[in-house]
Amino acid sequence: MNRPHARNALGHVFVSELLGALARLRDDRHVRVLLFRSGVKGVFCAASSAVMGLIETTRGLLPGAGGTQRLPRCLGVALAKELIFTGRRLSGTQAQALGLVNHAVAQNEEGNAAYHRARELAQEILPQAPIAVRLGKVAIDRGMEVDIASGMAIEGMCYAQNIPTQDRLEGMAAFREKRPPRFVGE
Repeated sequence: MNRPHARNALGHVFVSELLGALARLRDDRHVRVLLFRSGVKGVFCAASSAVMGLIETTRGLLPGAGGTQRLPRCLGVALAKELIFTGRRLSGTQAQALGLVNHAVAQNEEGNAAYHRARELAQEILPQAPIAVRLGKVAIDRGMEVDIASGMAIEGMCYAQNIPTQDRLEGMAAFREKRPPRFVGE
């Protein structure tokens, strides 16, 4: 993301282009991890110096993008209501303590500390079985949209799809043979 004049604001054209790029990459089996990076220093991915909040109520609006539905599932109803009703802004460290973000890192001089942390995380993901990671993502994403029984059914379907893969067989063989697995994504 490199729109310094707009501080990487998510306008309609930008979001449309981003969604188009994601759609093209979605079925590309060679893409294992995707990092969003800002080319604008101090904007987006600025980590522990970042400030975030659901400030829509301070502007007479409701949080969009599922904020009123997803936030209570993550934080609990009482805390979600408090954050939405007050429009409180949180530091990166506060957001991490509440579980809103996974990591808060101190900014470095180059302004890319969050990018480096994201690369480290990507390096942890890349050696894992590609199909299992993909199906885990499907199970979580789709399961969050439905009740628990339906979510368990989705998980079961994803599990069943993973059973016949070569990667699952390789993972089990590597475990038995006490060696690192060599996953191929099949």
